[in-house]
Amino acid sequence: MSAAPPSQAAPRKVILDCDPGIDDAFAIAFGCGHPGLELCGVTTVAGNVGLDRTTGNALAVLEFLGRKDVPVAAGSPVPLLRPFTDAHDVHGETGLGAASLPAPRGQPVAAHAVDFLIERIAAAPGEVTLVATGPLTNIALAVRRHPPLVTQVADFVIMGGSASRGNVTPAAEFNIWCDPEAAAIVFAAGWRVTMAGLDVTHQALATAEVRDRLRPLGRLSDELLLPGLRGYQSLADAAGQPVHDVCALALVAAPGLFGCRPAQVEVETQGRWTAGMTVTDFSADAHNALVAMSVDAAGFWDMVVGALHRTAAAMDAG
Repeated sequence: MSAAPPSQAAPRKVILDCDPGIDDAFAIAFGCGHPGLELCGVTTVAGNVGLDRTTGNALAVLEFLGRKDVPVAAGSPVPLLRPFTDAHDVHGETGLGAASLPAPRGQPVAAHAVDFLIERIAAAPGEVTLVATGPLTNIALAVRRHPPLVTQVADFVIMGGSASRGNVTPAAEFNIWCDPEAAAIVFAAGWRVTMAGLDVTHQALATAEVRDRLRPLGRLSDELLLPGLRGYQSLADAAGQPVHDVCALALVAAPGLFGCRPAQVEVETQGRWTAGMTVTDFSADAHNALVAMSVDAAGFWDMVVGALHRTAAAMDAG
């Protein structure tokens, strides 16, 4: 009699703090389809669009995907100290580009996102990976309110920042620029921040070839992914668009696809021209971050498309 096959590792539990956003919607669809990830909750923050829209978009995307079981908690409507500036010029007025999903029937849970994060992570210490793909306002408030959070997460990964470039200003990436004071608190909180920033997201573009690979996904591509990309006014290379936020979840699912370097990262909050800059020192003796600098783009897209096929199949089965 042949030996039983080895058991597969349990999926990694993930809570996604996000600001949907076209690339956040991609990330949610990826997270719902990758067998190595268990999406346990979504928290929302003002970012790409205002909080009402980011929360509504999170609910609408999850309902569209057939995942009404994933709880959504609404969080911070404004940055800690600065006026709120959205990115509707990039993501469209609704935040989902040219996609038009039905209005969600469900509601967010009663708990504020900060309380949701603290309670869910503290209830399962060492088990939940926290992934943040929007401004870091909720995360800063959570670590200020409950400092043990930094030791209770299994890992903490963000899409944000860059060691070399910006996309709102020459120095600053949007998520960090939107609330640099929050980002400064988060990077100084005493945990390791794994940073999937512009250095890698611009290496994993949704090219014409990638968009062709998405077309067989039925309703998922026809009603969400491809219309989203059509309305995505990204300031990216002509070769394609970076689906930034997917990179953060992909790094959790398959860290071997990424080349990461330890660094000390400080967030500039005072500079007239550099507010929101993630000042990255790879030569420092102390390190508070692991910074993704390279990605196997072909392997990344093979994994992402495979996960999206599973998401689409589950939608059809549902």
